[in-house]
Amino acid sequence: MKKSGIKKKREAKVKIKTSKAINQAKVLERKILERSATIAIIGMGYVGLPLAIEFGCVGFKVIGIDINPEKIKTINAGKSDVDDIKDYQVRELTDLRRLKCTDDFSVLKSIDCVAIAVPTPLNKTKDPDVSSILSAVNEIKKYIHPGQLIILESTTYPGTTEELIKPMLEQGNLRVGRDIFLAFSPERVDPGNTRYKTHNTPKVVGGTTSNCLKVARTIYEQITNLSDSYRFIPVRGWEDIASRSILIICHGNYDL
Repeated sequence: MKKSGIKKKREAKVKIKTSKAINQAKVLERKILERSATIAIIGMGYVGLPLAIEFGCVGFKVIGIDINPEKIKTINAGKSDVDDIKDYQVRELTDLRRLKCTDDFSVLKSIDCVAIAVPTPLNKTKDPDVSSILSAVNEIKKYIHPGQLIILESTTYPGTTEELIKPMLEQGNLRVGRDIFLAFSPERVDPGNTRYKTHNTPKVVGGTTSNCLKVARTIYEQITNLSDSYRFIPVRGWEDIASRSILIICHGNYDL
């Protein structure tokens, strides 16, 4: 009887945690669909700025975070320093107050979705330098709160999200998949390509849990206009993302 009681308590705790995760995910999904979710993009370069423009154009309020004061000044003045983005695209959103740029990470306290799009140049061993990613996560964890989605867009090696980012975000009482959501969706920007942009490029999305994947997919669906031939490819894990990314790039197989 004693063991049965312990077992029931454990099952009850699991149900409570599962229910909490589902509720957090539903609340965030609803905010995304209503366009009331706020979005922050860390790194406003050739990946971050186009992403910010796409979200802003469909009605989201976007805050860009960057450590380059000249870039911040340029964007807030309604101008672009990225070749693929025209000045008028930035100006339209700044005029509507849907886009602004800052170096103040404390804005993350009121942000629902955070995309990390910082540079990861190759180091001497030809591996991605993830120092900027880790620096961004160190700032995020200061202001992380329940119901927040964090997405890694930066190019990196498999395992970065699960092995490096997840433990950093869970140093407090929040748990990924229950209180907060974590996903990896590697950027697929081809600078100078006039045919394929963010809205019509196949998007690979992976989540730490099913709820993480669900909310990540929901946010990206708001800025894509894909036909049956160009659709989302949800995956189970980080290794699966790496292999599918290679298949898409090498073979153009968009229907995996």
